[in-house]
Amino acid sequence: MKKIALMLSLAFLVVLPALAQKDKRAQGILDAMSKQYKSLKSYQAAFTYTSAGAGAKESYKGDLTVKNEKFRLVLGGQEVFTDGKVMSTYIKESNEVNVQDYDASGNGELNPTQIYTIYKRGFDYKFLKEQKQGGRTLEVIELTPNRPKSPIATIQISVDKVDKSVRNWLIINKDGKKTSYTITKFTPNVNTPDSYFVFDKSKYPGVEVVDLR
Repeated sequence: MKKIALMLSLAFLVVLPALAQKDKRAQGILDAMSKQYKSLKSYQAAFTYTSAGAGAKESYKGDLTVKNEKFRLVLGGQEVFTDGKVMSTYIKESNEVNVQDYDASGNGELNPTQIYTIYKRGFDYKFLKEQKQGGRTLEVIELTPNRPKSPIATIQISVDKVDKSVRNWLIINKDGKKTSYTITKFTPNVNTPDSYFVFDKSKYPGVEVVDLR
């Protein structure tokens, strides 16, 4: 549960609206990226997750599938399901699932359906550089929270110059901890049934259901 909680609080942070200084080149790149993702009916992304800080380092492979307001996340022996109304978090190690109401607008809530618009709320941003990665040219944008109490120092988002897809993002905390997500495979408009986003306990023999609603 700890690993998922970390991802919820960092990777998909939702912050209050605020006025921000905006770099026009950075804004153009971010707006094009956001428009591209909004045009998709669904997508699937395989990624690697790494976190390093305070002498500890961990790394996992993950998978995220998004369809409109629905999503399913697999990371580090845990799975998160939501159909837009109910969120179920399955922990493989204990064979337990926690079920709760899902509020997409709640602060700190896991919401991959909004990750490509968070730059519009509570961040200043600027263009940093272009860099090569695996034959791609990436445009790197740095986001800085304009809330003094935010634990995050910066977020760097790397966007493919050609197809406007996100290929990497790096979160640097004020305490020096670094968390990165690198997309290893991206598939747009996958044909995924709605049932894929609902936890089916019949597929997890002996699972303990903890209903927190």
